[in-house]
Amino acid sequence: MADFDSVRGVLKKFDPTEDRYISREFQKYAYDLALELRDLEHMAIYMRFAKTVPRHILERARSFVKDANTATPARLYMWKVKKLREELKLKSQNAKGKSTSQK
Repeated sequence: MADFDSVRGVLKKFDPTEDRYISREFQKYAYDLALELRDLEHMAIYMRFAKTVPRHILERARSFVKDANTATPARLYMWKVKKLREELKLKSQNAKGKSTSQK
């Protein structure tokens, strides 16, 4: 459950003049991510990711993009999220295969 910020942290970051249409933590996260990636026109994608994809995957992709100097950070971010999701899927499939073969 360490994926979410504390209520106090969200409220400290909340700016009522700029964030007036944001009512959930994942919306604020998606908005900040879109700003950081300079991709506000695709905010709906980041909203969906923030709501459905595990936060540790999003954070790992975010730090990967921060470390890389690129002209298209949004494209690199999407690629990294895809790769991390594939990794997670493979790990879960391997874990299921090992647990069923051990029975």
